[in-house]
Amino acid sequence: MASYLVGFRIFLLAALASTSLGVAVPHPMITAAPSLVERAPSKVQGRDIVSDIGGLGSYLSSVVGTYPSYIASGIPNFFQGFPTGTAVQSSLGLSDSDLAATPTQVLNIPGYANWTENGWNLRFHGNVFKQPNISESKLDDLANAFLVGTSIQQLPPTEQTQARNLTSEIYVVQQPYVNVTFNIEPATINSDGNGAPTTHGGGSQKVALQGETTIEGDYDQFLQLANVSGPAGYLLPGNGTTNIQRLNVYANGTDTGNSTAYLVPTTGLTIVSDIDDILRVTKIYEPAEGLLNSFAKPFVPWMNMPDIYANWSRSIPDFHFHYLTTTPEQITRNYMDFIFKTYPGGSFDTRPLNFSDVSATLSIRKFLLEKIFQTYPERKFILIADTSNSDVMKDYPAMVSEFPGQVQCIFLRNTSATDSRDKFPYDTSGFKGIEQNKYMFFLVPDDLTNLDILNGQCYNTSIPQNITFSEQGLPFGLSKNGVASRAELGWNLISAACLVVLLTIIL
Repeated sequence: MASYLVGFRIFLLAALASTSLGVAVPHPMITAAPSLVERAPSKVQGRDIVSDIGGLGSYLSSVVGTYPSYIASGIPNFFQGFPTGTAVQSSLGLSDSDLAATPTQVLNIPGYANWTENGWNLRFHGNVFKQPNISESKLDDLANAFLVGTSIQQLPPTEQTQARNLTSEIYVVQQPYVNVTFNIEPATINSDGNGAPTTHGGGSQKVALQGETTIEGDYDQFLQLANVSGPAGYLLPGNGTTNIQRLNVYANGTDTGNSTAYLVPTTGLTIVSDIDDILRVTKIYEPAEGLLNSFAKPFVPWMNMPDIYANWSRSIPDFHFHYLTTTPEQITRNYMDFIFKTYPGGSFDTRPLNFSDVSATLSIRKFLLEKIFQTYPERKFILIADTSNSDVMKDYPAMVSEFPGQVQCIFLRNTSATDSRDKFPYDTSGFKGIEQNKYMFFLVPDDLTNLDILNGQCYNTSIPQNITFSEQGLPFGLSKNGVASRAELGWNLISAACLVVLLTIIL
């Protein structure tokens, strides 16, 4: 009997590697795994087929038939369904009088301005809300609803504090139908590399939003700036300078609505950068760990990516940095705080509350991408993200044909090649027909060094691409041999699931 079981085990393991399931032996890993402990990465170990099988169950439940919505939209599923407005007030038992006594706050997101025939046109966007005073015990109860497999009481003290702070940011009451005004002043920055302050032109002025905030407390509109003189003279026209000018923007009536605005010239180079798993370690493809990394653990840069961005900032004159995350705006303060302490300053985009339904959520990245491309029709763009977001894999290559001549480079971190626990597929079919010198799937930040992106050098020829222009990244090599239909993938995965059950029983 023992010899029979051994033989059957061998048969099952062989079956998983056979072509009867459309499986091919995966090519060996050629890169190193990122490490948060050692700056020098260690060698990636080949995937172990039995351990891979053990982790396949949750993968199958979400992949067969359709991809989960949080992977398609580029956000974890625990970043959806946050309570808003009166739902928060009701869940906290707040009376109208208690809420009325709570001060109004403003999330004022760093915006970008473009030059028009009427002068500078600045985008104002953000949210108006009230943050109730919630007891620590109540915050703990609310936070535990987001913590899967653990509780706030089991976390270290510093992580408990962060989890409570983030929970309090989620449980805010958005303020609809509010008139918002801003004071604008010229910004003073240390921009010459020697610590000497530089004050940009323009004078102080007051700007009022047209109309009121939405029912979700959001506002998002471009408003014309008056070109008034300040201590450093007037603002420079956007078609007559390559310099990015900065302004300080303050929301009136609160000390929480401060941000920097970036006046971006007509021509030049803009980078649109994702954040999760490209600038910081999130592991969005591992929901339990991704949740802890987002709710409780301190934000940690991904390897030496800050050095890459700092070098671009130093070496490329007036490189415009724009950070685009599909994380809901309630929790983007943590993101902005991390970015502005770790990476070059720049404008910001997030997922506003008025994109809360599923169909709109799935298209929000494309909407925000098109907005900035349309705002700067003469600028070139560098797009950078990772393969764990299927909207990125679809929308980024689509920008090449939708906006001819504007996409300079596309850089995508291949997360499944550097983290064996990433078992979600990515679709490279959108890159078929795009010249290889316009894009690169990279493995570690150092793959981006020594590229002359200013002049369009986007491909490091020493980094093998292994692109099939099909579904890739499935376990067991299911997608290696080309395009497979969803039905075929589902059938193969169901077949593999049956083998998993048998292995569980026998082994």
